[in-house]
Amino acid sequence: MKFRNIYLIGACISLALLVLDFVIFFNFSEPGWPTERWFYPMFILSFIASGVHPMIDFMKEMKYQRRVEEKFVDFSRDLESSVKSGITIPSAIIQASQKDYSELTPFIKKLANQIKVGIPIHKALLTFAQNTNNSMIRRSIAIVIEAEASGGDIDNVLKSVTDAMVSIKKLKEERKSGTYGQIVQGYIVYFVFIGIMLVLQLKLFPQLAKAGASVGDTGMNLLGSSGAAQAVNLDTVFFALVMIQGFFAGLMIGKFSEGRLKSGIIHSIVLCTMAALAVTTAKGGI
Repeated sequence: MKFRNIYLIGACISLALLVLDFVIFFNFSEPGWPTERWFYPMFILSFIASGVHPMIDFMKEMKYQRRVEEKFVDFSRDLESSVKSGITIPSAIIQASQKDYSELTPFIKKLANQIKVGIPIHKALLTFAQNTNNSMIRRSIAIVIEAEASGGDIDNVLKSVTDAMVSIKKLKEERKSGTYGQIVQGYIVYFVFIGIMLVLQLKLFPQLAKAGASVGDTGMNLLGSSGAAQAVNLDTVFFALVMIQGFFAGLMIGKFSEGRLKSGIIHSIVLCTMAALAVTTAKGGI
């Protein structure tokens, strides 16, 4: 994913919101303690502004790579058919370059042009794999190059590669459809967890503190007479628990749905951001 000018614009907007947040909501007479309840939500939103476009581009890139893999399967099938009919791989690639493979078409045309100017087939294929920037295509091309170099049965190799990619694609789709309900449940469970934590902090523990103070029993005073430090520390612990839970819950959701922890980063960011907004808005702080 390449850096784009829109990212710089997002960073500028983020910085502007951050400055406004400190100017409007931060109490400089008491350093370290913003008194306005909207300071933390605004603080979080200022960082969201800089991360929206990179996240959108990341999701687009993942979708783009899935389409490239699908078209590579079609490309491999066409090569297999051509090779079976007696055409060499270089000729089959040049012939296939006349067809439309959507997102994969520019890469195939570049591959065909390299072959036409006399670049060795294995070097052209390696360049093709690197240009697509797709791990599955790189592995498949490596198998084809090895078979071509050893003089193996290319059409069978192409068929095996194509069948393997189709099988992997089916497994991914089945896993994604089968885990959709679990993803929704994961989000629901996490936000229920946040709700319980907020009820404990805003309702239960203050009542326990009042009850402990009223009877004068310091041993029973969970949040009371020893001072506000205990309450502050407990608030910080709860907030940290919510963030940690959101981060790892997101990673697990991505692992179950896509089979990769990398895919879970988006879920982690979404869960942690929404949780931080919910907690800071409800409490007026961390």
